[in-house]
Amino acid sequence: METTTKVDLGDFRLETRAWLEENCPESMRQPVKSTSDMYWGGRNAKFSSKDQRTWFEKMLKKKWIVPYWEKKYGGGGLTAEENNILIQEMSRLGCRKPLFSFGIAMLGPALLKFATEEQKLRYLPEIVEGKIWWCQGYSEPNAGSDLAGLQMKAKDKGDHYLINGSKVWTTYADNADWIFCLVRTNPDVAKHYGISFMLVDMSTIGVSVRPIKLISGKSPFCETFFDNVEVPKSNLIGTLNDGWTIAKYLLTHERQMIGGVGETDIKKEISEIAKDKLSMFSGQLDDSLLRAQIAKFEMDEKIFELTIQRIVDEDKSGKQSAALSSFFKYYGTELNIKREELLMQIGGNDALLWVANDHNDADAARRFCRSKGNTIEGGTSEIQLNIIAKRVLNLPS
Repeated sequence: METTTKVDLGDFRLETRAWLEENCPESMRQPVKSTSDMYWGGRNAKFSSKDQRTWFEKMLKKKWIVPYWEKKYGGGGLTAEENNILIQEMSRLGCRKPLFSFGIAMLGPALLKFATEEQKLRYLPEIVEGKIWWCQGYSEPNAGSDLAGLQMKAKDKGDHYLINGSKVWTTYADNADWIFCLVRTNPDVAKHYGISFMLVDMSTIGVSVRPIKLISGKSPFCETFFDNVEVPKSNLIGTLNDGWTIAKYLLTHERQMIGGVGETDIKKEISEIAKDKLSMFSGQLDDSLLRAQIAKFEMDEKIFELTIQRIVDEDKSGKQSAALSSFFKYYGTELNIKREELLMQIGGNDALLWVANDHNDADAARRFCRSKGNTIEGGTSEIQLNIIAKRVLNLPS
């Protein structure tokens, strides 16, 4: 039995490798340059190139957009082992994700756990097919780290809910078709117990969006306003007033996604980038201090990679604590800041450019500024350290 499993997985790896080599266009094996270089899907979806469309359509037909979801929801029905092999083979070739989606990374897992079967069959296939661009409505102007203090209200009006309030830091709300959000449905109970989880069509009358400009000069974040927005009762996910349970579950997936910036899209090692850009002596960088910093970073990066593998294995055996997503988020985002700082050092004066020219695309400085925000979104680094101390290390308050 054990031998058969090994042979089957070996065959699957060979078949997967061959299929990817044959079907993934060369341009889709290059690092993503920016969010505009990603395919997000949505009602007004646009492919940035013919290769991007080809890659998405082939992966969709293969059922590998979300390969580990059940086939009835549009997934590929792969086992955890098969999915890991697919991830490894895509990484080996440098294959891009065919679709970037908060629906896959955050909402999907929550729907699989808490939605009715009717809701799953309605929303999950659309997520897989890239028909809907989703955004997240959690934080409010006075409810960030204290998320349970949110005040956006949804009142029961018989056949629908009437929503009034606002959300802030809603990533890509100006492009999104739908938003999954937390609303207060019972103001008369303890704050954690009067929250519900709802889905809202962004084209509904009364929804408006205003982008927020960041220090990087770009604006993925927005303010989102709800003025007497009518939402069908069927858009409630889970139990009324028990949305905090869903919120916490979804946050574990969000933090893992954000922590994933520690696993960079930059395919070349930092040391290789340094060798290409800086002067060398006897096969080593002239700057011994920078050389030591790069060596330490690459060791930390490898440790992070191995730890992720361990956490995945623990998750399979049911031993993983949900609080470990805080570790994942904290260390991944801090690692990404170190990476961007080193790239700034390696780039020298050119890395300080803010406007692109013929010799520099000016991304280094903007990426460096943007990396700071990773430590705030999804729960600040300070909040994650508190969670790790209390729930992972079991330290006293």
